[in-house]
Amino acid sequence: MGSSVKTEKDSRLHGNDTKEIERKFLLTSDAFKKEAKTATRITQGYLSTAPERTVRVRKKGDKGFLTIKGKSNESGMTRVEVEEEIAFAKAETLLKLCLPGIIDKTRYEVSSGQHTWEIDEFHGANTGLLLAEIELSHEDESFSKPSWIGEEVTGDNRYYNSYISDHSYTLWT
Repeated sequence: MGSSVKTEKDSRLHGNDTKEIERKFLLTSDAFKKEAKTATRITQGYLSTAPERTVRVRKKGDKGFLTIKGKSNESGMTRVEVEEEIAFAKAETLLKLCLPGIIDKTRYEVSSGQHTWEIDEFHGANTGLLLAEIELSHEDESFSKPSWIGEEVTGDNRYYNSYISDHSYTLWT
């Protein structure tokens, strides 16, 4: 049985500066493209896809990133995330060490009220998948849903990029 005593490390890991709170949705159309303020190509791979910790390498435009994410809480909305920008050349090198299933997608950003929706249009083995994410400051924060937002899939592991990298969307039944 687990202990309910929190250590200093637990408090530091779950501080606001390392917490990601997001909700995920499928889309009903590509109408978001008319509202998008940016569109950036992303290539990403995983050094680890263990549920307790995923380690991701990403090239986003002309920048490189290394990201470590912890396991999601029960609601699927909140988890520890630590991301650092790294040299683009390092990201290219690390991508060669990643597990099979490199993800290729275009990320669109759409402003809606005080929030920004990030919409991923997947390519290659995941063509046809459109996912929207919204980051929140707390789990109960209200936000407006644009007309092109469909079913919520927050907490459904099939819609984590780490799962998609190993289970091509085009092969889902």
